[in-house]
Amino acid sequence: MTLTELRYIVTLAQEQHFGRAAERCFVSQPTLSIAVKKLEEELDVAIFERSKTRVYPTPLGEKIVQQAQKVLEQASAIKDIVSAGKDQLTSPMAIGAIFTIGPYLLPHLIPELQKRAKDMPLYVEESFTGTLRRRIRQGDLDAIVVALPFNEADVVTQPLYEEEFVVMMEKSHPLAERAAISPDALNEYNVLLLGEGHCFRDQVLEYCPNLKPSLDDQPGKLRTAAEGSSLETLKYMVASGLGITVLPASAATAGLGAADMLVTRPFTHPAPKRTVALAWRASFPRLKAIDVLRDSISSCSIVH
Repeated sequence: MTLTELRYIVTLAQEQHFGRAAERCFVSQPTLSIAVKKLEEELDVAIFERSKTRVYPTPLGEKIVQQAQKVLEQASAIKDIVSAGKDQLTSPMAIGAIFTIGPYLLPHLIPELQKRAKDMPLYVEESFTGTLRRRIRQGDLDAIVVALPFNEADVVTQPLYEEEFVVMMEKSHPLAERAAISPDALNEYNVLLLGEGHCFRDQVLEYCPNLKPSLDDQPGKLRTAAEGSSLETLKYMVASGLGITVLPASAATAGLGAADMLVTRPFTHPAPKRTVALAWRASFPRLKAIDVLRDSISSCSIVH
């Protein structure tokens, strides 16, 4: 068996679909299918049960996939050890950030990082928390920037900064006349939110529980942006007159062509906020690189 084959079965177990697993592994579907079948024949056991709609591990296959995950993590640790033996600030560093942080932090982070480690190339990936969680465990990413709470075995998490949430609306909106807005005040208006899967959506609904859809809601009471939409999309929807939205402060101050049409207002005390944190594997040996990354983020203007 090979590490490539182990990666194939771990990915297939996660996706439960040959096509999606092949796409994630950057190979054709026949290539992945043949490799999985070859491994099953080598081990003389069925790792997966196949149906017309999905593919899922057998009971024994579950154990094999779990062990394969551990092997992949250890193989990644070997690469980390090799990297640590070199100059820690010259090898490339792969970081991830959730969708609601990356676009607003990275433009400030890159210049700061260049000052401190100009010879350390940075690979950046934006995704959902769940995807970043998996990729850091697999060793595909060295560090990730997420919103707390974030708990993962063998992963160190360190808070970086806090930022409050604000309400964005058109200048002519009735709420624009208020100095601060209470959560209950949003109930009477069309509030635009991100789609399912975004942790920021969950944080907003936790603070404003009345926005959660229920069986008693009238159609159109709460419109949700399409799955995968960005905060920037929400801002344009607000500018078009579709409703109001809640944003983290860093997103509210970022550039928008229609900025002269919009205003933001804080929430009444205590205002909702999120804690942004840096996370990395406990076994990651390039601690100097982590230190430089953390210091660079702390120096960014959006943090202050």
